[in-house]
Amino acid sequence: MLLKKSRYKNAKAFEPRNTEGTFPGLRAREIEPKEGVIEHTVTENDRLDHLARHYYNDDRQWWRIVDANPELLDGGRLMHPDWVGEVILIPALRQG
Repeated sequence: MLLKKSRYKNAKAFEPRNTEGTFPGLRAREIEPKEGVIEHTVTENDRLDHLARHYYNDDRQWWRIVDANPELLDGGRLMHPDWVGEVILIPALRQG
């Protein structure tokens, strides 16, 4: 059950090809293209919450980075070690 104001309220249900060992869930929500982004090169010590603290001054805003880079969700793991050296997008906060 999602809250009325949830950013995932319109997300499509996850429909696995193989139902063995899976659980119901939601797919990544569709988002609009973002304007005003920063390119960040991933380092070995990067974590999404640390990046959110650095760029947004709020570690709970990590989901904004995942929205801009849905490929970061690798089998449920965030920021897989293979991402070191890759460039990810950090979207600007909406002003107003």
